[in-house]
Amino acid sequence: MKLRKENILIVDDDMNILELLQRHLQSWNYHTYKAVSVKEAVTILRDTPIDLLITDLKMPEIDGFELIKFVSEHYPKLPKLVVTGYPSVQDSLAAIKSGVVAYLTKPFTREELKVAMDGAWAKLEINNTKAPLPIKPKDSYGEIIGVSEKIDTVIQIIERVKNNKATIFIKGESGTGKELVARAIHYQGKFSRAPFIAVNCGGIPENLLESELFGYTKGAFTGAEQNRNGFFQAANGGTIFLDEIANASLAAQSRLLRVLQEKEVLKVGSQKAEKIDVRVIAATNANLKDMIQKQTFREDLYYRLTVVEIHVAPLRERKEDIPLLIDKFLFKYGVEYKDKFVKISPEAIAVLRRYDWPGNIRELENVIQRAVIMSDNGIEVEHLPESLKFNIDFPKEGLLPLKEMEKRHIQNVLNATNNNKTKAAEILGIDRKTIRQKLSE
Repeated sequence: MKLRKENILIVDDDMNILELLQRHLQSWNYHTYKAVSVKEAVTILRDTPIDLLITDLKMPEIDGFELIKFVSEHYPKLPKLVVTGYPSVQDSLAAIKSGVVAYLTKPFTREELKVAMDGAWAKLEINNTKAPLPIKPKDSYGEIIGVSEKIDTVIQIIERVKNNKATIFIKGESGTGKELVARAIHYQGKFSRAPFIAVNCGGIPENLLESELFGYTKGAFTGAEQNRNGFFQAANGGTIFLDEIANASLAAQSRLLRVLQEKEVLKVGSQKAEKIDVRVIAATNANLKDMIQKQTFREDLYYRLTVVEIHVAPLRERKEDIPLLIDKFLFKYGVEYKDKFVKISPEAIAVLRRYDWPGNIRELENVIQRAVIMSDNGIEVEHLPESLKFNIDFPKEGLLPLKEMEKRHIQNVLNATNNNKTKAAEILGIDRKTIRQKLSE
């Protein structure tokens, strides 16, 4: 059964209503997102293209009217449908003035919801509208944000491979967003409704990796009390993303090679292979060619994995993307911690653009998150870590004679004691006569 393209965001603090609405909408093959608060709803709107908003009005902390006002200004073409358990003429008029296309009172029937939905899509078609992406299309692609040539190159490759199941290898430093690229390949293509399973091969103990990836049969090892499918079976029909593939053992590499060659999976402890249809995307920040030379990575597997290679450039090589990433994280953590968008000064942006970001996007996100927490009225240079600010790189001194070292130490002690010779002599373990003699020399 194919899902419709429309993405519907449901906002209600009552989980029973959320589940009821989701059930009805999914029975009509719509794709739904759920939020239990306005804060969560705004985050989803920021990161996801939404075609219709269905919201309650009475919610704790921030009510649905605030969300409607926000949507009306930030996403003016997005149709809005209100579902409320506390109807009033005043609320109805206010909702209609805010551009709400339908107003339903709880409890409502499935048929009433269907009529309201049909009305929303009719208005959408009349106005020829579509909810805009939270960032201009040229600035983003799925969750990938950037305007640099290097990001444009990555996006062009994704466009080539997103609708086929060729094996893809993503390389790049830690924190550059390799998993975001893998998700973009999956969710921007025609297989987006199929499963996407992300596996961190470095986060699973070596002795468990094979059974986690490929599954196992009852009695295959101590503790295997029943048959169990692995991540590959869970991803059947879709995509499996193997992050940090360099951490896979040679035994796991051998099994993976079989999957790529024969399109089948053999569970641990089983003699019978199972056919599987899955796209494999692998990634690592390690140099696999060096590992091949050291015989810690299979050469034949390397060539099977690198049918299509995508290099994700480090942040220092695409600094023009930094302001866009700053905006994304300011909004994300501003909403999370302060319920508002947090501003940043041009001076602070200049510092962030100057830095080389060895930890890449992950490090930038952490810096912005901390700055949002530490600031009150916007982020200034003072809210940034000292390591990002300008530092003088003093040259290292050569080896000094003992007399010169003694002279400098005595002077440092005198400075620390405000030139109190008696106190300095006590600290140095000498008498005042000796310290006077040393000073005269």
